[in-house]
Amino acid sequence: MAGRFSLPEEDLTCPICCTIFRDPVVLKCAHSFCGPCLQQYWTAGRGRDCPLCRTQSLDDPVPSLTLKNLCESCVQEESRDDEDPGAELYCDPGVCPLHGERLKLYCLLDKEPICVVCHTSRKHKQHDCCPISEALLDVKEKMKSALSSLQEKKDSFEKMRGNYEDTVEHIQVQAQFVERRTREVFGKLHDFLRAEEESRMEALRREAEQKTTEMRQRIEEIGTNISSMSETIRVLEEEMASEDISVLHKSCSTLARANNPVEDPVMAAGALIDVAKYVGSLTFQVWEKMQKIAKYTPVTLDPNTAAPWLVLSDDLTSVCDSDEKQRLPNNPERFHPDTAVVGREGLTSGKHAWEVNVGDNTAWVVGVAKESIKRKEKVTSVLNNGYLCVYFYHKMYFAGTSPLTRLSLKRNPQRIRVLLDCDKGRLSFYDPHNNTHIYTFKHPITEAVFPYLWVGCQTCPLTVEPMEVSLKVAEFC
Repeated sequence: MAGRFSLPEEDLTCPICCTIFRDPVVLKCAHSFCGPCLQQYWTAGRGRDCPLCRTQSLDDPVPSLTLKNLCESCVQEESRDDEDPGAELYCDPGVCPLHGERLKLYCLLDKEPICVVCHTSRKHKQHDCCPISEALLDVKEKMKSALSSLQEKKDSFEKMRGNYEDTVEHIQVQAQFVERRTREVFGKLHDFLRAEEESRMEALRREAEQKTTEMRQRIEEIGTNISSMSETIRVLEEEMASEDISVLHKSCSTLARANNPVEDPVMAAGALIDVAKYVGSLTFQVWEKMQKIAKYTPVTLDPNTAAPWLVLSDDLTSVCDSDEKQRLPNNPERFHPDTAVVGREGLTSGKHAWEVNVGDNTAWVVGVAKESIKRKEKVTSVLNNGYLCVYFYHKMYFAGTSPLTRLSLKRNPQRIRVLLDCDKGRLSFYDPHNNTHIYTFKHPITEAVFPYLWVGCQTCPLTVEPMEVSLKVAEFC
């Protein structure tokens, strides 16, 4: 509203009563006041000095007609604004809508700006207040704090968005790897099956050819016998039909030829193809033979848990340290910064065994880790932190107790056998070379535990060894 006049509303306010001038007067020092306010001020015994600059005024104050007109116009405009429903659109936010006074105080209880008149009203009486300037500083400090918090949260969201974008890219990489690896494995299986099929077809062809040849030889032999007997029959018939005495002279040789013993033809055993050998339990026979190329590893390492510096083999049975940090999503399962990895399957019950080939690795940890371990900070892998492991570091062996237990081994094992009995709460380590016991933890398994590997050597990997498996047919007594 003040914008409609040549003077801002602050210049139309009496410094004494803080309201718009009533009968304004001007002193020689050029300061203006309400006539009644100035007289009341002087009557209070403060002399005839200016309330603002303290200049003594011997002359009477001079009424200001111009200022009075401006003030009256301002009051009339406020009255019209009160009658005008749209006047609130033009209200000055620095003026009290109830009293027309400048908003110079801030009610701390009601949390709203008020004027000096509001401060004495029933609504805000005895409420704690502070100057508007102080309230603005407090509000701006709170806004600054909120802004900082929002900026941090925004940065966190942007970082997480980047992590999600990296995850999308990594998912594509994983899909391509799984597809390639699956095709490689099935390619080997297809090659094996094709070779096995061709081998069986070749054996079938050889047997069919051999037995067909034998049968044809028998057929030829029988044909020769039939021809010989046919000739003998013809001679006998001719001589029987002859009335010549010569029959008597030939009878001995003719009868000897006719009575020459010839064995009756008999079908030899095994003349047919052994069909049952080829098609009987064919799938099982191929499956049994497939064991020569199929390997079973009791622990499969989970690449989604491997630290970014670790390099895993394609079959997920071997892990090695490296200098290069891979660009991988920082998913919750992944170890960082510890160079560790766990198996995919959590173990909660039953007995389990696996062997880890440590070879000449100079820094390794082998054992199990609880599901609740902290994976996003570097933690000493000891029992109190959820690890049950044996260590090899600085050419010394330790058991992961608190504090660590130094182990004295007669030889440096090339492999570590891990035996876990979840039901009895026992975890034992052995050297499979001579079945030497290394250490046993007796600790209840109250949550899932995962096979755990930590590696700090780049020249020699840790490898989970495959186990020998065999197919057994159920026996019935």
